[in-house]
Amino acid sequence: MTKSSQKKNKIKVGITVGDLNGIGLEVIIKTFLDNRVLQDFTPIVYGSTKTASYHRKALGINDFSFFPINSVDDVNHKKANLLNCWNDEVNIRLGTPDKTIGSYAFKSLELATQDLANNNIDVLVTAPINKHTIQSEEFNFPGHTEYLAKMSNEDDALMLMVYEGLRVGVATNHIPLKDVPETLSKDLIVHKLQQLNASLVKDFGIRKPKIAVLGLNPHAGERGMLGEEEGNVIAPAIEKAKEADILAFGPYPADGFFGTSNFKNFDGILAMYHDQGLIPFKALSFDMGVNYTAGLPIVRTSPDHGTAYEIAGKNIASEASFRSAIYLACEIYNNRKMHKAINADPLTPQKAGDGGKN
Repeated sequence: MTKSSQKKNKIKVGITVGDLNGIGLEVIIKTFLDNRVLQDFTPIVYGSTKTASYHRKALGINDFSFFPINSVDDVNHKKANLLNCWNDEVNIRLGTPDKTIGSYAFKSLELATQDLANNNIDVLVTAPINKHTIQSEEFNFPGHTEYLAKMSNEDDALMLMVYEGLRVGVATNHIPLKDVPETLSKDLIVHKLQQLNASLVKDFGIRKPKIAVLGLNPHAGERGMLGEEEGNVIAPAIEKAKEADILAFGPYPADGFFGTSNFKNFDGILAMYHDQGLIPFKALSFDMGVNYTAGLPIVRTSPDHGTAYEIAGKNIASEASFRSAIYLACEIYNNRKMHKAINADPLTPQKAGDGGKN
C-alpha cells in the first residue's frame, strides 16, 4: 500500500472542544502531545486557534501546536488539525459556567455534526459540555445523546458505557429518578435490549452476545416485597426479548451483580436508570471509560467525565478517557465496515481486489 493510499484510508476523527471553561481542550491537547497516536487516524478539532493558544499557554505546554485549517479538505494527515470555526476574541474564565461559552460549545458541535452528516469526517468524539449553559433555541436537549439522535432522525439512542469487556447500557437516560418507574415499560426495555444486542453484534463484533438485565428495586424486588416492577415489567420484557432470539438474563439485583463480579460473565448489561449503571461502571473503569452513543447510523464517543471546572487550567486532568474515546470510535468504525462486508449480499458483484468492500 502506498503512502498516499494509507492517508486516504486513515479515519477522519472530528473532535468538538466542549465547554471552553472546562478541561476539554486540556485533554485534547494532552492526547496529541505524542504524535504516535496519529498512525491510524487523522484528528480534526472544531474550535479556533486563539482559544487553543489560550489553553496551551494556561497549561504551560510550549512544545505543541495544532495544524490550522479552514476546511476539512486541507487536513494534514501527520498532524493534529484544528478547523477554525470562529475568529472571535472569546472571554475564557477557566472553571466558571458561562452562557456565552456554551454558545461556542454548540457552534463546535453543530459544525462537526454537519461535517459528519456530509461524510467529511468518519466519526465524532465530543469533549464535555455544560448541559445548562449550552441550552438555546438550537440546542434544547438534555445532552449530546438526545441531540445526536434527533440529528440522525432517530427516535432515541442508547447510552452505552464501555471499558474493555464491560459494556453498560441505560434504559432511561437523563431523567429525574422519580420519573424512572413510570417511564419504564415492557416495550421500552425490549427496545433497549434490541439496540444493545444489535450494537454488540455490529459495533463490537460479538456474534451471539449475552446480556444481563438489572432490576429496579433493592434485591430485584424480593419477589414483590420491595417492588413489583421486576415481575410486572422487567421479567416479561426479558422473555419477549428471548422470543426475538436475544440472550437476555435477569433481572439481577444490582449490588450483588457487581459485588460478586457476575458482570464478567456477560457481554453487555442493561441498567434501569442512569446512576444504577454509571456508578459501578465508573468505579470499575479507573478513568478509562468511554461513553458511546449506540443505536445511531453515526459513530460518536466521548470521555466518561464532565467539564471538571474545579481542576480546569491546573494541568492535572487525565487524558486517558478521551484518548480511549478516540480509539473506541475508530474500532467501532472498522467493526462496522467489517460487519457490512461480511453481511454483503453474495449476489452483488464486487470490484476486483476490493475484498468485498464497496
